[in-house]
Amino acid sequence: MEDGVQGVAPTSSWQDLLAGIRQAFSTDKVDIDVVKLLLSSYKSKREDWEPYAKFDAHRYTRNLVDEGNGRYNLIILCWGEGHASSIHDHANSHCFMRVMDGSLQEVQYSWPDSSHSGTRPMAELATCDLCTDTVTYINDSVGLHRIQNTSHTDPAVSLHLYSPPITTCHTFEQRTGRAHSCAVSFYSKTGALCSNYSTCSGSTS
Repeated sequence: MEDGVQGVAPTSSWQDLLAGIRQAFSTDKVDIDVVKLLLSSYKSKREDWEPYAKFDAHRYTRNLVDEGNGRYNLIILCWGEGHASSIHDHANSHCFMRVMDGSLQEVQYSWPDSSHSGTRPMAELATCDLCTDTVTYINDSVGLHRIQNTSHTDPAVSLHLYSPPITTCHTFEQRTGRAHSCAVSFYSKTGALCSNYSTCSGSTS
């Protein structure tokens, strides 16, 4: 592991990670390599993030850790056995992800052809199995994706960072490419459960 990227030191503790992320987003410019370094160098301890990890038996959950002064959201996502998001975009935001526990699968898709929108199946670009501690990144120029827990026996937990924060996104029907606008919400905020949570048939991940 490098000692740092452009003067940003790697993190080891949870508090170092939170402070490092806040420093990385103290300006309007997002350095993707810096954020990936911060996420990958954190030495994960379950007791750090477990207070935010709220599961639901029927759907995956989005649990807010840090609002990031309006520049980003740091979120813990909890995936029960077989849970998955819909295919979705990221509303022109950066999306960073680290698997904290278990394993997940990412399936990337190309954007629907505007001349055939709503009439053709979504085209897959790549499928990647993500084990614990894997760090990934996507934005809308890369494409669309779906995250899923393919295990029938083990849950999974992932840490996501979105900048700017996402309040709405688009989900896409796999068989037709038809898009739907979706408001995203939180299952919990800083450990406290919220009301009226909806995944909108698979919200942002």
